[in-house]
Amino acid sequence: MSIGVRNLTVLGEFKPFGLIAEALDGKPPDNLPDKYDYFLFDPELVRDRAEVDQNGGGGGCSSSEPSERSDHELFVRGNRIIWTTGSRVFKRFTLPSPVIMVCWCRLGEISEALLCVLQMESLTIYNTSGEVVSITLPRTITSIWPLPFGLLLHAIEGNSPTHLPCSSSSPALAARDISRTRREIGHSPQHSHNFPSAYNHIMKGDSSSMSSHLILSDLLEEPQSTYIEERGKLNIMKDFDERTIWTSEQIPLMASYNKGKMQHSVWVAEVINSNLEVRSAGLSDRVPAGVLPKQFSFRRIWHWKGAKTAASKVFVATDNDAAPVICFLLLEQKKLLSVRLQTVEINNEILFDIKHDMSWSIPAVAAAPVIVTRPRVKMGLLPYADIIILAPDNTLLLYSGEKCLCRYLLPSSMLKGHLSHGLEFSETASVSHDLKIIGLADAVEGRINVIVNNGQMFRCALRRNPSSSLTNDCIASMAEGLSSSLYNYFLALLWGDGGSAYLLESNSNIDAEWDNFCSIIMQMGRKSTLNVQQHLDMVANSSWDFLVNSKFHKNYCKFNFVTGTSSRTSLDVQRSDFPRSSVDGAQISQDSFFSELFTATLDSLHAVYENLKLDNLRKRDLELLADLLCNIAKLLGEECYLDHYIRDFPCLSKKVGICTNAFSSKTPPSIFKWLVNCLQHGYASASISDLPPLICKDGISVVSWARKIVSFYSLLLGDKPMGKKLSSGVYCNIASGSYCSNEELSVLAMVGENFGLQQLDLLPCGVSLPLRHALDKCRESPPTDWPAAAYILLGREDLALSCLAHSCKSKELETQINVNLTSMSTPYMLHLHPVTVTSTVSDTDGLESTKFEDTDSVDRSMTDGMEHIFNSSTQLRYGRDLRLNEVRRLLCSSRLVAIQTSANANPSVSDQDLQQAQLWHLAQRTTALPLGRGAFTLATRSTLLTEAFTSPKLVLAGRLPAQQNATVNLDPNIRNIQELKTWPEFHNAVAAGLKLSPLQGKISRTWIEYNKPEEPSVDHAGLILALGLHGHLRALNISDIYKYYDQEHESTTVGLMIGLAASYRGAMQPSISKSLYVHIPARHPRSVELEVQPIFQSAALMSVGLLYEGSAHPQTMQILLSEIGRRSGGDNVLEREGHAVSAGFALGLVALGQGDDALGFTDTMVGRLFHYIGGKEVHNERSHFLSLSTDEHGRSAGQMMDGTMVNVDVTAPGAIIALSLMFLKTESEAIASRLSIPSTHFDLQYVRPDFIMLRVIARNLIMWSRVHPSEEWIQSQIPEIVKSSVKGLRDDTIDIDEMDAETFVQAYVNIVTGACISLGNISRSISALSVVKHPVHGVSRILKVSQYRMLASILQVGLRFAGTKNANVQELLYEYAIFFLNEIKPVSAISGKAFPKGLSRYVDRCTLEICLHLIVLSLSVVMAGSGHLQTFRLLRFLRSRNSQDGHANYGIQMAVSLAIGFLFLGGGMRTFSTSNSSIAALLISLYPRLPTGPNDNRCHLQAFRHMYVLAAEARWIQTVDVDTGLPVYAPLEITVRETEHYSETSFCEVTPCLLPERAILKTVRVCGPRYWPQVIELVPEDKPWWSFGDKNDPFNSGVLYIKRKVGACSYVDDPIGCQSLLSRAMHKVVGLTSLGEYERNTNNNNGLGSVTVDQLVSAFSSDPSLIAFAQLCCDPSWSSRQVPRVLFKFCLYIPLRFDANFQEFCLQVLFECISKDRPALLQVYLSLYTIVGSMADQVTKGNVIVADSLSVSNLKLALAYNEALLKGRLTTSRGGIVQSIFIGSLQKRLEELLKCSERLKNDFGNYLISGKWPDDESDDRENHSAVLLSWYLTWYSIPASSVIKTTVEKIKPKLISSSLVPLLRLLFPTTHMNAIGEIDKLISSSLFR
Repeated sequence: MSIGVRNLTVLGEFKPFGLIAEALDGKPPDNLPDKYDYFLFDPELVRDRAEVDQNGGGGGCSSSEPSERSDHELFVRGNRIIWTTGSRVFKRFTLPSPVIMVCWCRLGEISEALLCVLQMESLTIYNTSGEVVSITLPRTITSIWPLPFGLLLHAIEGNSPTHLPCSSSSPALAARDISRTRREIGHSPQHSHNFPSAYNHIMKGDSSSMSSHLILSDLLEEPQSTYIEERGKLNIMKDFDERTIWTSEQIPLMASYNKGKMQHSVWVAEVINSNLEVRSAGLSDRVPAGVLPKQFSFRRIWHWKGAKTAASKVFVATDNDAAPVICFLLLEQKKLLSVRLQTVEINNEILFDIKHDMSWSIPAVAAAPVIVTRPRVKMGLLPYADIIILAPDNTLLLYSGEKCLCRYLLPSSMLKGHLSHGLEFSETASVSHDLKIIGLADAVEGRINVIVNNGQMFRCALRRNPSSSLTNDCIASMAEGLSSSLYNYFLALLWGDGGSAYLLESNSNIDAEWDNFCSIIMQMGRKSTLNVQQHLDMVANSSWDFLVNSKFHKNYCKFNFVTGTSSRTSLDVQRSDFPRSSVDGAQISQDSFFSELFTATLDSLHAVYENLKLDNLRKRDLELLADLLCNIAKLLGEECYLDHYIRDFPCLSKKVGICTNAFSSKTPPSIFKWLVNCLQHGYASASISDLPPLICKDGISVVSWARKIVSFYSLLLGDKPMGKKLSSGVYCNIASGSYCSNEELSVLAMVGENFGLQQLDLLPCGVSLPLRHALDKCRESPPTDWPAAAYILLGREDLALSCLAHSCKSKELETQINVNLTSMSTPYMLHLHPVTVTSTVSDTDGLESTKFEDTDSVDRSMTDGMEHIFNSSTQLRYGRDLRLNEVRRLLCSSRLVAIQTSANANPSVSDQDLQQAQLWHLAQRTTALPLGRGAFTLATRSTLLTEAFTSPKLVLAGRLPAQQNATVNLDPNIRNIQELKTWPEFHNAVAAGLKLSPLQGKISRTWIEYNKPEEPSVDHAGLILALGLHGHLRALNISDIYKYYDQEHESTTVGLMIGLAASYRGAMQPSISKSLYVHIPARHPRSVELEVQPIFQSAALMSVGLLYEGSAHPQTMQILLSEIGRRSGGDNVLEREGHAVSAGFALGLVALGQGDDALGFTDTMVGRLFHYIGGKEVHNERSHFLSLSTDEHGRSAGQMMDGTMVNVDVTAPGAIIALSLMFLKTESEAIASRLSIPSTHFDLQYVRPDFIMLRVIARNLIMWSRVHPSEEWIQSQIPEIVKSSVKGLRDDTIDIDEMDAETFVQAYVNIVTGACISLGNISRSISALSVVKHPVHGVSRILKVSQYRMLASILQVGLRFAGTKNANVQELLYEYAIFFLNEIKPVSAISGKAFPKGLSRYVDRCTLEICLHLIVLSLSVVMAGSGHLQTFRLLRFLRSRNSQDGHANYGIQMAVSLAIGFLFLGGGMRTFSTSNSSIAALLISLYPRLPTGPNDNRCHLQAFRHMYVLAAEARWIQTVDVDTGLPVYAPLEITVRETEHYSETSFCEVTPCLLPERAILKTVRVCGPRYWPQVIELVPEDKPWWSFGDKNDPFNSGVLYIKRKVGACSYVDDPIGCQSLLSRAMHKVVGLTSLGEYERNTNNNNGLGSVTVDQLVSAFSSDPSLIAFAQLCCDPSWSSRQVPRVLFKFCLYIPLRFDANFQEFCLQVLFECISKDRPALLQVYLSLYTIVGSMADQVTKGNVIVADSLSVSNLKLALAYNEALLKGRLTTSRGGIVQSIFIGSLQKRLEELLKCSERLKNDFGNYLISGKWPDDESDDRENHSAVLLSWYLTWYSIPASSVIKTTVEKIKPKLISSSLVPLLRLLFPTTHMNAIGEIDKLISSSLFR
């Protein structure tokens, strides 16, 4: 047979698109070289490897052809690389130096391809995330090459620089193994990697030890030297003359050429163990073997001499017997040399070798691998590649292995217009008819560039894929199913002269393509017809035949070539038109060869036929294929096969007839039969013979659709995976994830096979039922470790989006979603996107409840810094109440305050004086408001980089409402207004800066510099502190920091120091530390006299503590300890106390919670601290000074001593604070006992009352676990002497000295307050403990001490339970607050309490006010972020008091303002933590020494009051409806672990809400009937809450996605659930089933009849399929309309008119699907109903509507699914997804239709006797009788007539009984008893005689 001639399909004249892109860019740079290079690669290879594997099966039975898509191009010129896709620039790369070489490569375990660019001195690698890694090369590298496990670097000997031009012939530039789309790299950071010193040491050593080949296997590792295996030893490879000319990325092979030896070699690259003997003179001595984790060696497997130059091209192709060959194009010899590659797998290791005796060569001057004949076949890891060669006589030939298939010619009609590439500047020259092809280039898949003799280059396609998908599938099945020798002959027919016309003509249609394919198949069949019987009867009688058919040979062939290939015999078969093999004289005849070919063709095409049965959209293709298969089966005499196809399509019986020559009775595989048996008896009982063999082969793409379904059924019915293969023999990819049931395993398999909801809808409804059952069972509570695609498949988009948010960076989220999830979802489902809950003022448009009008300003407009607080989240949190409006009003400092004049004012005082006095008191309150506003708006607003920072105005003026709001300003002659506003404006700016949200990324240095004023200002100083507290000052460099210091601005310096320390908290950054120590004069050398303000010293000390927090740095601790007792620069005692307090806080922070574990000198330090407190222990101060250095001794001269005594009034507070933080939560009895509370009269006189409060706080911070939220615990803090004395005050008979009474009362209130502070700051949970209420006994000069002790206890309660919202603590603190408030001025009665009365007689009002407001602060700390209403009312009352009602100084107002801010911390979205660092920060903010005025920084720096920011946590969680993207209410069940106070507890919250701390949080569960359940399991850990963007955050930075069930309304639309009673509303609509009733109801528009079903459905679901179904099938108005036969997406027959019964059915089905949230079952219900309805119409009316029996097989599967449920083979907790009664009614209805009428009985008898089908040519009913007979045979599973006849003939002579029923039942177990009875009757009659 002569080879065929084909015309090339010319796609156009080719020019690199990089040239066009450069031209479009304009004038290129002057230094751009003229030389350029490019290479093309297949876009399919750009995708991710996993995605390529998943898409192997496509989205149905049809597989996509990759040949018609445009190629990708990499264009290289100079230092520029342009990546184009078709005619579009995709990416651009610009490098610092010219490009030498480019290739794609994967390194190590990275699945994505990396672009590796070799330059003169570096290797630049781009990854898919856009990051650039630049590796400096210590040696000169000449070329880079990809290998499967890394990048091969070829070095030259020595270090002389060498430039290699970027050559287009370079194989590295042709490396096209790319696997994933790369992202833009323009804005990505670059990282420079230098090799470790060990590598440098090796590289710089003796050149004799240098390796010529290096391998880079990981970006984090150094390139490894390679070794060469010689005589069993490994030596470093130093063959610098072995120039690499080719490598493969799929298999570890390298080809090289040695010019000196004129030798080509092929090497195998292997990973060797590091413990092998490595002989290297330089390496073994310097680097231990264990240093290099991986080592690589090369083993030569082939060499060939005789070529003076290296092969111009090397590639891998496939021989005609499917074996891979390595091809060398030798231009000097004008030939293509091919050597055969052999692989054998032994012990999971693949061994490569070359078969020298099986090489061959063909003449060629150019060659390239192309994929033409088998486009979808892979031979293991390699694709099946043909060879296109240009012969020396300029003919273009296509080879499959050594066999030439056809010759290609340029089309004779090549004209200028046909060649243009669609580009405006295409310079196509005129083309003559004598063009000759002189070269080939750029082969990709089936496309190649041909170079003609006039210099032009044309892009041509070698293969025009058939337009018919059926033809494609059939050819692919033969390529995958036929042996190489058989398929090669088919290719000869397909490509030879007289072959299929569609390969010649470019305009053939689909029908012509199919007809031509059928003609080729029948041409093969006619040659095998005459001798089929002889071929079948042939017996293998030779030893060779025995060996070939043995099990050993099959196992050998399985691993003969590259892993995964089922290879053929390795003999060198003769290449001829009719292949023959001759062994020992035995020959296979030509006719038997054709018989084998035709039989194998039938098996391959039958596999496609069974595969197509599972796709609803390819029924037409199925019928065409059945026609062809009938002819093949008839020619082969396969009577059972013929009967199988006619049963499916009875209309073929007329055309084909019966089989006259039956040569075989082989039963054809049936996919439906296997599926039914699997459901009825389990996967183990389902016979593998019922499956086409092609389904069980790995790597087969054409029948992957059926393979997937078979694997899903197998797993669902109990099969188990064994690697990638199931025990049933079918291959299956299973996604990663845990499973505990067969259903869960099946879902993972569906995900692994990329089988989504679109694919599920393509299946016949009966086939899809078990799979839908598995999805439905797993939907409610799937495992938490599944991939997002699995959740999409289940319909749990909420879990999918949460999973994606955890696993992806925010910028990658959308891309990751769209990669694989689209195919998992239904076609109409919107893409999933992360929901960003807006937090801008635009959210409040139209919300009446959030309007805030400024009635105090003239223009009615203002900016108060809180306008953004109203958003969708806060609106949902607080509903319609006006709490946030009220908070905004109370904390607003940018409007005029109202001055109320009293009618009873003193007439001797002028109105102006009264107004100024009142305005002064109001100004005290106004200046304190920014502190609370900062807490209220904490991290609630994001900022843009282009947005300037602004802070609201601080208005101290007032207005007179009685005088038309006339403005009154403070008189500057009376008050220093500017001094009054300095620090308040600082706080105002801090508050404005704190509202900037750190959740939106880091603030850049550019933004800070942009907002920096030319002159230092208080506003910018406050911004600096706020940014530092948020951690943004890390963006500043050291020069920026010193520029700020150089301004010498007080507030700027203070804000900068604290902000830097907060940003670098615990980092011990040396440069920051140095800048802080500059401001501590004690650290200056004695020769330097630098005056530093006391405020700077205090700020610097606190900053040092923050910077070294938790480090226990010994030198820093010594410095800070000495600072507690050192005199500050000021003479004011209070300033000295502030200095000591700052040092004490700093010392406590450095050793925070370390206790005795800090360091060995802790005892000395503790003793010195107690000396500072004023302890009575003997302390040898001299020993301390002796231990100091001379310089340190000089610096100690400033010790705070009065004579020889330490001034404890100055040092005690700082020392107490230091001890409390150092031993925080350590439960140290020794330290706590030394911090004793005075219990004697003398001690009470000796210790100041406010120090008693600090001691109580310190003791309880140390004894953390002993703090309890009860009144008894508070009373236990008060010594008996104080209790009895205070109690005695109520007894008039007891005479108590006035001074003693005052002492006792002071002690009492301070202890109580300190205890309350402790309680408010030390808790981790929501406690359910009950408060045991006991009377508070009275108190006695000792009362003042007693008062402070009680105050300390209350404060301690506040610290202990900070942020917990503990109801018991709240009640306790609230009662004490009311108690103190009543002591100041009676406001309410305290029921059931016996608090001491008359304290105000012995304690001044100022002390009571301080105690009251410290308790209120503790109360707000406990209820932080909750917005608790009762607490808020108390705070509002305290704020409203004027100077006559209360002591309203600045400190008191500051406490109220902070308390309001804490109560609504972060707009109610944040709360406080009780970690060690958080407790320390809260203690700094709540330090119980309130300032007396706005500028009072003496005892405690006011900037420290903002330190609460470091204790705040965003434990806020809100639920977002994944379908609508809106925040919604949802009930959560929260479980906290068992603690020392309570057992494991669960409680309910409604989102949005605040969660408990991470240390106790165990489970969060979405509960309630309206949303799908979701459980988040946590391991309680004593760690901070997750930061924004943390991938481990299970709550996705406060957003929990949930999915609402169909049929339920949200809690916003339906708070009480009355609207979600869908059954009531649907029942009323279902009642409208008759047309008359509908008309009666529609006449009255006011009735329920005016509500249509689709409107009702749309109120509960936005699912388009549900709404469309309601409109088309459930609307009564459609009962009188004609409707299409095919109903939208269901593609199934329905009645021509909607009658009342059908409408009622649709309404009931709609209710069923909505109420059970199974909308996908609408398709199943409607399909099953219309199948039986159409069959009934066909039987009764005689019209052929259903002309096949496939629908009957579909019904049988539905029935088998129902039986599997009833018998327990499929497990379920809620019953089947389709009602069993419905399926049973369908079964009963169909059996009634198939009751044997006389006509059907006669037809069945004729069929059994002669195998003939009914012929209805006499009547015009389209062979109705044959269709009815096919239903009967299929429904009752009756075997073919030939099988029954043969069986009866065998058993009838041995018949003893008159009835054959028992025997027939045994022989045909799947046949229904009704059919067996009919067969028995027919056998008993005379028909079989």
